[in-house]
Amino acid sequence: MTTHAHPTNDTNDTNDTNDTSHTNQTSPQTPEHDRPAGTRVAVVTGGSRGIGRAVAQKLAQDGLAVVVNYARDASAADETVTAITEAGGRAVAVQADVAEEKEIAALFDRAEEEFGGVDVVVNAAGRMTLSPIADLDLAALDAMHRTNIRGTFVVAQQAARRLRTGGSFIGFSTSVVGTQFPTYGAYAASKGAVEAMTLILARELRGRDITVNTVAPGPTATDLFLDGKTPEQIDRLAKTPPLERLGTPDDIAAVVAFLGSPAGHWVNGQILRANGGMI
Repeated sequence: MTTHAHPTNDTNDTNDTNDTSHTNQTSPQTPEHDRPAGTRVAVVTGGSRGIGRAVAQKLAQDGLAVVVNYARDASAADETVTAITEAGGRAVAVQADVAEEKEIAALFDRAEEEFGGVDVVVNAAGRMTLSPIADLDLAALDAMHRTNIRGTFVVAQQAARRLRTGGSFIGFSTSVVGTQFPTYGAYAASKGAVEAMTLILARELRGRDITVNTVAPGPTATDLFLDGKTPEQIDRLAKTPPLERLGTPDDIAAVVAFLGSPAGHWVNGQILRANGGMI
């Protein structure tokens, strides 16, 4: 069995508690897409490495202040923040486990305290375990589902409570939900849950002028993807899409930035497969 865990949000098992103190924290202020770009604020979970880092940097380039969330790798998060600030952007790093309700509530608190509110939430944190279904260690299944399903739900819940009028929530799935590759059964199941809640949340936020979408990348050249694969496997996957290459973190970041921008605001409740035509 090969196990890969997203380094951007490796989780630990702790008791979960309920915190309803932010249930009605919404803002009737000027719609986000009508505000000057400099006042917009993004929270990016799993923002210290890989696709999450590329997303954080792209949003900062587009003028958003960015809260870079990480689970354990503080140095990687600091590197992301430094890259943003040295380029003239605004960013802070905040540690939180996406599956812990109180920690994510505190993450949003920090965003509001530091920058005044939240307009875009990108849940790029995740965990991937590859194994045939018959051989999968159920402890690995529980850990993966804790991050990918519960984590997405907890972040989406806070986003639904906190996003300002005109904002956007962007989740992450995978194109493997469509390709159905062997050994991806448990991972695809966890990401299928993310897809299932996307349109539901978009409909629940009717009247708030908030969009909810999910990006489903194909093979993307990150450490997570490359780890444990032979050059032959990587080459074969790179040739699968008609564009005949792997995606890059910047490819995915551009899609996310579009969905979080005024130009992408008419797209709502959708699963966007960014995979070069793989499926």
